[in-house]
Amino acid sequence: MQTELKTAVSLAARTGRHLQRYDNGRRQVVGCVPYRYKDSGETSSLMAEDAFEVLVISPQRISKGMLFPKGGWETDETIEAAALRETVEEAGVLGEIECKLGTWSFETKNGKNSCEGHMFPLLVKEQLDSWPEKEIRQRHWMSVREARKVCKQWWMKEALEALVGHVTKQRNAGILSAMGLSQGTLFSIRCGAQIVPPPTMASAEEA
Repeated sequence: MQTELKTAVSLAARTGRHLQRYDNGRRQVVGCVPYRYKDSGETSSLMAEDAFEVLVISPQRISKGMLFPKGGWETDETIEAAALRETVEEAGVLGEIECKLGTWSFETKNGKNSCEGHMFPLLVKEQLDSWPEKEIRQRHWMSVREARKVCKQWWMKEALEALVGHVTKQRNAGILSAMGLSQGTLFSIRCGAQIVPPPTMASAEEA
């Protein structure tokens, strides 16, 4: 999928809504919160939100504030493919999409349309020099604290906080890995499952 997206990045962004998905009248919107870890030898000792940066983009129309890449989920693609496509089109980055951050219901600025937004974390692996919306958007890497200030849409602020929680779980998973816990336990943690401690020797023998 990554190769296909990179090959198609020279093409214009998708337009029109003839393939747009709706659910009970709500337009289905998908996107990503792109992030990357800071290149620092002291990253492991930092608070979770200080250990990484997020990528924000400017709105297509003149407006205050910044946002995360997002757009319509269309009927000919999976939700993950749509989120990746929108991120490449609007922000020009590729990477590893991870467990969904959440779903939010919101109204457009003019109040005429209802939407349902699905957001994913995207661990950025590559930043492209050219992408479909380069001429109409700016992109900026910044700290979580800075992003909280410039992101004006309430539901995207919540997606940002969900990302902080996600990265915290990832870091906790690294600690558990160092303690020798199983990969199955680590996967459950990454996807938000409850952490169940391993049985003690006594309880294992009783079982």
